[in-house]
Amino acid sequence: MNLKEIHIGSLVKAKVEELRIPAERIMNFLNCSENEIDAMYELEYMDTHYLLRWSKLLRYDFFRIYTGHLILYAPPSKTNNTVKIKNSQLEFRKSIYTEEVKEFIIDKIITRQMTVSEVIIRYKIPKTTLYKWIKKV
Repeated sequence: MNLKEIHIGSLVKAKVEELRIPAERIMNFLNCSENEIDAMYELEYMDTHYLLRWSKLLRYDFFRIYTGHLILYAPPSKTNNTVKIKNSQLEFRKSIYTEEVKEFIIDKIITRQMTVSEVIIRYKIPKTTLYKWIKKV
């Protein structure tokens, strides 16, 4: 999956074909015609209302694709570390790396498109995290 250039319509269409969802069910769920559905398959970008409906119908989180793009290609945010407030409640870190992102990174290393150090520098992935992924492969 290409996380840099996302064509959401083709990804939705591929998922529909994979699950073999009948067009009639899609038309009823989205409340639109077959021509409108075909037009959505051609869209590079999609309104969030429809993307949310597609996610529910196909039981797949299409928003995670965009999250993966942000993790890999968005510039790091500027953090202001001058004021730190300690919260008394426990904080649990959730893994921000989706399976698609992990596969993308590992594929870059395996195919020798990038070295481990290049991945660490370019995508700001901690060295220990990256080596854990590589060890699992």
